Amino acid sequence: MQITNLDAIKPEHRHIFVSPHFDDVAYSCGGALGTLASQGQRPLVITVFAGLPPFRLNPLTFASKAGRPLAFRVHRGMGFGLAMSFNPAKIVALRRQEDARAFDYLQADYLWLDYLDSIYRGHARRYARIQQLLGGEVHPDDRVISEQLSQSLLRVHTRLPGSTWYFPLGIGRHVDHQLVSAAAQGLIEHGASVQFYEDFPYVTREGALPERLHELGSAFLPEQIQIKEAIDQRIAAAALYASQIKMSFGDREALGKAIQNYACSLLPAQATPLEQYWLPSSLKTR
Repeated sequence: MQITNLDAIKPEHRHIFVSPHFDDVAYSCGGALGTLASQGQRPLVITVFAGLPPFRLNPLTFASKAGRPLAFRVHRGMGFGLAMSFNPAKIVALRRQEDARAFDYLQADYLWLDYLDSIYRGHARRYARIQQLLGGEVHPDDRVISEQLSQSLLRVHTRLPGSTWYFPLGIGRHVDHQLVSAAAQGLIEHGASVQFYEDFPYVTREGALPERLHELGSAFLPEQIQIKEAIDQRIAAAALYASQIKMSFGDREALGKAIQNYACSLLPAQATPLEQYWLPSSLKTR
């Protein structure tokens, strides 16, 4: 069920997952969501960069192939046709539909915030290359987003102190994941129960997890949950984001294998599918 604003979050939302983009929590935490729902819980997913861009891309500004906005190139990589690729709002609306179907399937509530995805910020010109987006530094004009988000979520925590929050660890250093991950600090400082999830599929890249843990510099302790009964749900929910499959995985079979293989690699001796969450060490005894 869709929740329309932060004030509508209820005490029953004892598990709140913060997602940079529409697919991130389903990809990374679908097993936890399915498990919580099977226990009678009603998890909530807040997607931060879910705003509808208020502009179209103008083909007349494409002086050269290299001058095409990153947003246009990403749209084409998703498999959208030429006309659709000029219309960011239509594409975000379609992605919202995918998101709603995935969380209805997982029996989780969902809330969309109005921040624009990085590929649309600065009228789709703030990040010009994929290397700036993945592994690059957050643009100075974007840093305020973490501060605003932290303050907004802190107000929810003040009203509902019993909820556990789940943030991306920021593996892969996508700029949007960095911004959302940083917003957790305010909640931690105010005593909220916070865990960090492993950003999938970035976590499957060799060395990406230890690199991010080293970069953060803080002490984290891993906690694993068994998702044997929910791994199929996680895969099925991930597959509902049809617009992402071609560019990120190639096809649905490869998507399913990637999720299954990583989940089983966390405890290879038993081949039991797991999800791994990271707790700031000071919170381990909470």
